[in-house]
Amino acid sequence: MALFLLAISAYAGAQTTTPPADLQNPSLSPTPNPRAAAQANNAALTRYQQRQKGIKPFSRIAVSGGISTMGVNMQLATNVNKYLNVRGIGNYLNYTMTNQSIDSYTVNGKLSFATGGAAVDFYPFPFHGLRLSPGVMFYNDNSAYATMQVASGTELSLNNVNYYSSATNPITGSGSILLNTRKPTPTATIGWGNLINRRGGHWSFPLELGAAMMAAPGVNVALTGGQACDVNGANCVNVATDPTVQANLATQINKYKSNLNPYQFYPILSFGVGYNFKIR
Repeated sequence: MALFLLAISAYAGAQTTTPPADLQNPSLSPTPNPRAAAQANNAALTRYQQRQKGIKPFSRIAVSGGISTMGVNMQLATNVNKYLNVRGIGNYLNYTMTNQSIDSYTVNGKLSFATGGAAVDFYPFPFHGLRLSPGVMFYNDNSAYATMQVASGTELSLNNVNYYSSATNPITGSGSILLNTRKPTPTATIGWGNLINRRGGHWSFPLELGAAMMAAPGVNVALTGGQACDVNGANCVNVATDPTVQANLATQINKYKSNLNPYQFYPILSFGVGYNFKIR
């Protein structure tokens, strides 16, 4: 009888042992917790919606300033959707050179850059900075202009014919290079940095590299006054009216144009600092 009671007691004790660890601690259970899963999903959805708030169409404006191969650079941008911005672009540079002596030529010159245009920025990966930007320059006044005076006795070669500036009436002339022969001017660039950060930041540091398809530069050269002589200073003629001098000058200009014809693209390189803010 005692052995029978001992066996019953042992069986009852075995049925009241401590439950397995995964039942004591539900977090260790292989069965998913529906409430925790729902909370995680809601949190993820909230984060996504917060990231999307900044890309409401035309909800933000960015301004930037910097430097470029066309001068001082200013930009204004707004967002269209998650993948696209539209951007206005302006550049300006004005440099004047006065009475500079270059190889016995006294030169006065002016470099004038002024452009205005727009571009569409496409971001294939919206939360990263890489962008592709086709655009157009609606306004382009890029040019260089100079006047010169050739020192007395200095050689001037036109179409392989050598002339010498008169000792009493030196040769004078003017010239210009135009970088705006195609209007409007298409542009194509690739860049890094989003002026309107899709992650919600305000500051950006955009970098851009590409080209403007300006066509071949225009070249104008004129001899406006003075006399050209032979090597001995004799047989002088007025450079502005002598037909032989003018014919040689026209041939020389065509050579300049031919040499510049391959250069139909102007490089675009710019770097700046931008700031964006919410408008609605």
